[in-house]
Amino acid sequence: MVPTWAIILDYIFGMIMWTLIGRAAMNIFQREDSTFFFMRVFVKYTNPIIKLFKPITPSFLFGGFIALYVAWFFYLFRFYAMPYLLGYDVWGMLAFPLESDFSKQLYRLFN
Repeated sequence: MVPTWAIILDYIFGMIMWTLIGRAAMNIFQREDSTFFFMRVFVKYTNPIIKLFKPITPSFLFGGFIALYVAWFFYLFRFYAMPYLLGYDVWGMLAFPLESDFSKQLYRLFN
């Protein structure tokens, strides 16, 4: 049984990771200073996280690649550090609590 704190932490990190990925995807179609509501939300909520990672972000990255780079750190933490901290060898791809719950709901919806 996975502890409740681990599930909550994974949900938080998962939402941050997917929001950063969403920002990178939106950046394909919109500029970061766009007036489009969703782009403003993505930029507003991810800028503090991107600024936190600025010291370790390579200077040659630009635009959406910066958000993907930071999202990669959250993925690495969720995929490698969380199972290690919880004492598991490997969780597997759908063993992330956030994605697992999401896929179960999709399965219920379409079956």
